[in-house]
Amino acid sequence: MTVDSVSRERIPVAVLGATGSVGQRFVQLLADHPWFRLAEVVASERSAGKRYADAAEWRLETLLPTEAASLGVMSLGDKLQSRLVFSGLDSSVAGEAEELYANQGCVVVSNAKNHRMGADVPLLIPEINAAHCDAIATQQKRRGGRGYIVTNPNCSTVGLAMAIAPLEAKWGIDTMHVTTMQAISGAGYAGVASYAILDNVIPYIGGAEEHKIESEPQKILGKWDGAQFVDAGFRTSAQVNRVPVIDGHLMTIWLSLKNDPQSVDALIDAVRNFTAEPQALNLPTAPERPLHYIDAIDRPQPRLDRDRERGMAVSVGRLRASSLGGYCMVALVHNTIRGAAGAALLNAELLDAKGLL
Repeated sequence: MTVDSVSRERIPVAVLGATGSVGQRFVQLLADHPWFRLAEVVASERSAGKRYADAAEWRLETLLPTEAASLGVMSLGDKLQSRLVFSGLDSSVAGEAEELYANQGCVVVSNAKNHRMGADVPLLIPEINAAHCDAIATQQKRRGGRGYIVTNPNCSTVGLAMAIAPLEAKWGIDTMHVTTMQAISGAGYAGVASYAILDNVIPYIGGAEEHKIESEPQKILGKWDGAQFVDAGFRTSAQVNRVPVIDGHLMTIWLSLKNDPQSVDALIDAVRNFTAEPQALNLPTAPERPLHYIDAIDRPQPRLDRDRERGMAVSVGRLRASSLGGYCMVALVHNTIRGAAGAALLNAELLDAKGLL
């Protein structure tokens, strides 16, 4: 059964942090969306009261959507008419603001880190853990209303979790190490000084980046048992680097499995054949194939592969046996689309398809 994308009234939505890098990506992806209509944009006090076209220093590769340009920017905390709210807020303000709107009855679909590890907050990748939506009823009961928060993972975690999901499902992961090479767009427009990143690699990213990559996949690949989230239980270590690439987080992954797959070809087939609920439901933002396995020895590469399926697919390659035991692979995710705004948009589509809006 698929969800009808044509004969329906579009749902009005709001974007928090609409002038920032993730907020702009939300505005871009919402233009002409078949289910959702951008109705309200919210930003800081310095932008409030301006037209969105005047407040946003538009930095994306497409033109500013006409329907967004004329919207008046609202202040954070203003009462919203939209029930569905996308949050592209910085973590310094996201926690309190998202709580406020959820407690007012809004469905907050957040890209921020603040609530990801909440005891009743789904950390959602629809291809992997759509069943975690069952936690929403518990969260609504705690809040005493209809509102709730759903989050998407860290921008690298999305690509990592999707790449390993079919292997964890079939053979179980014992231990894993991942090294990331993360694009500068992940730090925001002014996040890394050009003199620091040009001709350079920075082997550190703040904000507990390594801890997120080590902890979030446990929750995503774990289970909701009706009362709490139970972690998947494999052990992970992470090392992160900022590299002079505009978009696209590349990861090299080593992992050992609990059960013997018998051959590397079996692992590659599991990646190639991976599909899930968003594809069965034909959700508008869902990629036709969530994972693209690339046979070429030198792929995936950010410049060549980050935009596969409108930036919503994760690319995998170089899956092979390691001389130390276990297996090696490379994964690539578009960090501002599948790793941020696009992930949240797909989450909202899943919520709508499940009747949770």
